[in-house]
Amino acid sequence: MATAANQKWVTDITYVPFQGTYLYLSAIKDLYNNEIIAYCISRSNDLKLVIETVKDAIKKRDARGVLLHSDQGSQYTSRQYHQLLKAHHIIPSMSRRGNCLDNACMENFFGHLKSEMVNLHTFETEEEMIEAIDQYMYFYNYERFQKKLDYLSPVEYRIAQAA
Repeated sequence: MATAANQKWVTDITYVPFQGTYLYLSAIKDLYNNEIIAYCISRSNDLKLVIETVKDAIKKRDARGVLLHSDQGSQYTSRQYHQLLKAHHIIPSMSRRGNCLDNACMENFFGHLKSEMVNLHTFETEEEMIEAIDQYMYFYNYERFQKKLDYLSPVEYRIAQAA
């Protein structure tokens, strides 16, 4: 558990079914307040998706000294990924091979996204799906309260703790 923002982040990729194919969602979550601080959507589950997500997080937050946890997917074990983390003083952390339980907090978020948004709607276009994901991210970060955050949303909790 993190005792302040930007100490420990977790990242993963999930697939979002769309009209017989998939979109891939890469996200980074701050373990302090469960806030999704960066995410990217792509038609490909590749290194570029992960790199773009990390770069987005770096633009939004001071990432120096952050521990960034992932599984051992090929994107996260690549040289380019590790060079990016090193260049920004981010500490990589990885689960043991075949141990998905220590990434459960990210899987939990993806489960909420799918059950609360993806599975409840039919999307005609890719743009509609992406817009719905964008709206859900805003809802999750700014409006969806969480019991363990004293019934505040992730952003409300972060702001309240900083005051």
